[in-house]
Amino acid sequence: QVKLVESGGGSVQAGGSLRLSCSASGYTDRLPSSIYRMTWFRQTPGKEREAVATIYIRSSGTYYANQVLGRFTISLNNAKSTVYLQMDSLKPEDTARYFCAADLNMRGTWSDDRQYNYWGQGTQVTVSS
Repeated sequence: QVKLVESGGGSVQAGGSLRLSCSASGYTDRLPSSIYRMTWFRQTPGKEREAVATIYIRSSGTYYANQVLGRFTISLNNAKSTVYLQMDSLKPEDTARYFCAADLNMRGTWSDDRQYNYWGQGTQVTVSS
């Protein structure tokens, strides 16, 4: 069992920045070796969960949703068992609850939330115009 804990959400004005963190509770110096990729998703009330960015733990390869490409950066500090999402040039449409998720199997596409085994509780990001 892996418990994921997100932090770093808040309220900012459009054009501002936030950095979200996702830590694997109980793992102080390395993410569990069973995790293949970590992904940030976001969701607003009444809408489906949307994949934002993913990072592959062994290669550090990354992929981004078109809506955030060039504005968001996902990164990994394995020594701290933490994945980050740096969000710059924020827009009101980025307002959502952001979740991190861990995939142990990597059988499907990174954006398919059905692939993920563990989820955090989420952190709210609100961008005002």
